[in-house]
Amino acid sequence: MRRRRAEAYTLRPPPRSNRPLPSRTMAANPTSVTVHQASRVLEIGFDDGKTFRIPFELMRVYSPSAEVQGHGPGQEVLQTGKRDVGIVEIEPVGHYALQPLFSDGHQTGIFTWDYLYRLGADAQALWQKYLERLKAAGLERDAAMPVAAGGACGHH
Repeated sequence: MRRRRAEAYTLRPPPRSNRPLPSRTMAANPTSVTVHQASRVLEIGFDDGKTFRIPFELMRVYSPSAEVQGHGPGQEVLQTGKRDVGIVEIEPVGHYALQPLFSDGHQTGIFTWDYLYRLGADAQALWQKYLERLKAAGLERDAAMPVAAGGACGHH
């Protein structure tokens, strides 16, 4: 599937199967996704009536990639310098996720609908946790990220 340039546009998620999924935890299915470049937010609507405006910075610092989350508990990499990050391109992943290419080159995070719902619903708490982690680490939000040696995710 071809990547789409991420300008102010609406991407309609593909239709979902009517078959129930085992152990389904998703609260709702997405109905629309809009990338707002000027305000740097991803707006996503769900069929339970909720709509979230998720800042690109929040998405980037909580990317579900191994580069950010690590390969297990305690291996998370605190992200800094992402205040002005943009989304350059965005690609649907099957019927379950989006994969953005961020302006800092990060592109390995696959954001499932469940994960985007959680980011939207818990945005304030997640943002507060991020600020607390920065403070505990003695880092500033706009500090440059250190250059990691080794593999793409910094853990190899």
